[in-house]
Amino acid sequence: MSLATRCPVCGTAFRVQREQLAARSGKVRCGKCATVFDGIVGLLEEGAEKLAIEPSPQLGLFDPSRRGPAAPLPDSPLPSFMRETEAPRRHPWLWAFAALVAALALTAQAAYRYRAELAVLAPATRAPLLAACRLLRCEVSLPRRPDLMAIESSDLQTDARRDGLIVLNAVLRNRSRFPQDYPALELTLTDEGDRPLLRRVLAPRDYLEPARAGQLLVQGIASGGEASLRIFLDPNRTRATGYRLYLFYPS
Repeated sequence: MSLATRCPVCGTAFRVQREQLAARSGKVRCGKCATVFDGIVGLLEEGAEKLAIEPSPQLGLFDPSRRGPAAPLPDSPLPSFMRETEAPRRHPWLWAFAALVAALALTAQAAYRYRAELAVLAPATRAPLLAACRLLRCEVSLPRRPDLMAIESSDLQTDARRDGLIVLNAVLRNRSRFPQDYPALELTLTDEGDRPLLRRVLAPRDYLEPARAGQLLVQGIASGGEASLRIFLDPNRTRATGYRLYLFYPS
């Protein structure tokens, strides 16, 4: 059986259940003015004049159109989902520190990748780069940019003075703005159908003059400079009619 109780503040009457009154020792909230009152004290006697009975104050509490100012029930903590959570504190200095570490890592990675170019273009960095490479077990060699190194001209002839030998003449040109290391050369002898017959890979020490190889390897090919090569080869009696010549830097 349902009962009716009246709000002592706004005079609104509500229909309530016995279970509702027993749940909070009779404490209920007015769904119109949000006043918390003793629903048992405010019970209406049977046979009282007809009143405009509103829904249960418990229902009124959740009606957005009737929600009054928040006033929690005495001695009843709010459910966890209704409690205000404290916003997490932000620490700008942590983000700044992380950004600084990331920037330093990118700078170090770029310095490692282009250490050869840095050592040539900014000589003051050579000593720190050498010290770092001793720890990282790397080398600071001359730059190696095959896209900026070209074979200006080349020709292959038989050696008139020594039977069975061929002579390769080539001119290498450094098109970069910094000295570069001598590249390796790949020579392929071909037949009439341009099919490969013999392939040889020549390291710098294979084609540089032995007496000057050490000095030339340290100096490299100057910026905008050229290097003329003359290489004697034994084709192992291969009857070649053509050749292909490439340059590259071993990885």
